[in-house]
Amino acid sequence: MRSLFASLLLTLAASAADLSTIPFKTITGKETSLADYKGKVVLVVNTASKCGLTPQYKALEEIYDKYRRKDFVVLAFPCNDFGNQEPGTGKEIKEFCKTSFDISFPLMDKVHVKGPEQHPLYTALSGKDGAFPGDVSWNFGKFLIGKDGKPIARFEPKTTPDSPEVTEAIEKALK
Repeated sequence: MRSLFASLLLTLAASAADLSTIPFKTITGKETSLADYKGKVVLVVNTASKCGLTPQYKALEEIYDKYRRKDFVVLAFPCNDFGNQEPGTGKEIKEFCKTSFDISFPLMDKVHVKGPEQHPLYTALSGKDGAFPGDVSWNFGKFLIGKDGKPIARFEPKTTPDSPEVTEAIEKALK
């Protein structure tokens, strides 16, 4: 039993360590990865512009502004997997975020967070062998990644970015 548990921990640690090597693109098409955010606490969020939870952009910008000088960043991954609520192009999404919420945190290229076209980052976070197995259930699902690049918490879509459980987890990770 103990060796099974140790094996599971090693598997999780190995998959978590690989997060920094998974490539993705910024909303403007530049190649990047979590390696570019090494040493920062990262909140990965799948976002949508036409969702009932879209007002969470405001709270995301507020927590980004509050903690960014302490090595914290929000990475938004627009996603159209839920009810066609992010149908726009990268340019349209970027414009919406700027004009509607004055977003200054990094926006990434649109990705799939579930299904057969699931982005590898989301497979590592929520796939069956991921850090927090189980499909992302809706827009604004959140994953907190520590300064060491390892996933440390998952928050469901209705848990707002400024909720005590999210801010406490961020503050603990920043220490």
